[in-house]
Amino acid sequence: MKNAMLLFSIKGLLRDRSRSLFPILMVSAGAFLCVCLHSSMKGTVTDMVDSAARFDTGHVKIMTRVYNELADQMPNDLALMGVGNLLEKLKRKHPDMIWTPRIKFGGLLDIPDENGLTRTQGPVFGIGVDMSARHSPDTKILNLEKALVRGRMPGHKTEILISDSFARKLDLKIGETATLLGSTMYGATTTYNFKVAGTVRFGMTPLDRSTMIADIDDVRMALDMADSAGEIMGYTNDMLYDDKRMTGIADAFNRDFADPDDEFEPVMQSLGEQGMMRDLLRLVNVMVAIVVSIFVFAMSVVLWNAGLMNGIRRYGEIGVRLAMGESKGGLYRSMIVESVCIGIAGSALGTAAGLAVSYWLQQNGIDFSSMMQKSAILRSSVWRAQVTSVSYYIGFLPGVFASVIGTMFAGIGIYRRQTSQLFRELEV
Repeated sequence: MKNAMLLFSIKGLLRDRSRSLFPILMVSAGAFLCVCLHSSMKGTVTDMVDSAARFDTGHVKIMTRVYNELADQMPNDLALMGVGNLLEKLKRKHPDMIWTPRIKFGGLLDIPDENGLTRTQGPVFGIGVDMSARHSPDTKILNLEKALVRGRMPGHKTEILISDSFARKLDLKIGETATLLGSTMYGATTTYNFKVAGTVRFGMTPLDRSTMIADIDDVRMALDMADSAGEIMGYTNDMLYDDKRMTGIADAFNRDFADPDDEFEPVMQSLGEQGMMRDLLRLVNVMVAIVVSIFVFAMSVVLWNAGLMNGIRRYGEIGVRLAMGESKGGLYRSMIVESVCIGIAGSALGTAAGLAVSYWLQQNGIDFSSMMQKSAILRSSVWRAQVTSVSYYIGFLPGVFASVIGTMFAGIGIYRRQTSQLFRELEV
């Protein structure tokens, strides 16, 4: 009996487009918008975490205690020493993680002319990374090969990469010499010549303004930092951040190296402990949940109203069916079955369209670099979505439940219909 009712309802919907086409389109639009909104906001949060981890915080980061207190100033005079031995210990204890030293530094990049005199110069933010190894993890972590715009990857000593916009600003060509003017680990003035091998664009405004990437051995030579590094970054092999696990690793490391009397003791912090990132991520996730919930509620109200209006418009049909002897309970149940069919069909259609758009945004993204010229946020200027497990069912929440509830409220009027009223309506 139930199967017969379901089959009868489906046939009725297919034969009468006025009862199915517009409601399905309404439900599809609501489900589509819910899926796209959720996926795009999750993509924004994920991009912020991933960009911060790759270029600034790591999944965990090791510094000296005094360096950590002044980390924004890049105080290389307070850097870690004996980095080689520390890296060996880390790799033995956590072989399932990637460990790589980094040196961040600032200075002035001077571009000489053919006579060796200054042609142009500008302030530069530099990062010393491991590019000497054949399978350097930093090359992949920083996506250097994908970011390459002109030239090639460094293959010899003293070769560097420089941000493409900075190179154009300085009128710096591939193969030219650039001189770094800065200070060593011990406070002395240093000048060191580099050769530009290529230019890069990361798609992040703070990095694309005036950044140079050099091999860490060359930076150590330039800044007199033998076997030293400002920071040691730790990453999971799959590059996915697990806050609970990383916090546990950091706590165990800090217990092993705790020495309150040594201000140069190494300390490890997880991504969540740096710059209030954990609180920021919680706030962002709460805001995402609130925005998505408000939108789902709004779409639910719209679809509820659509179901209600659709039920009211069918009062004439309801009167005829009751006059022909159909029971009120059977009629009410058939309307609910129809709304379930419409809700499922529309939600499936809208979810499929939303997933298709979200997958496209996840793979290709939309470039907003022209609108982020003055941005100081370390995140990609290419807006991407992220399809999660929730994306597959969030569109069904307003699509099915709201339309069914709307039909249920509209159908209550069936039980209030009187036979005398039906004949009066039919005469009209």
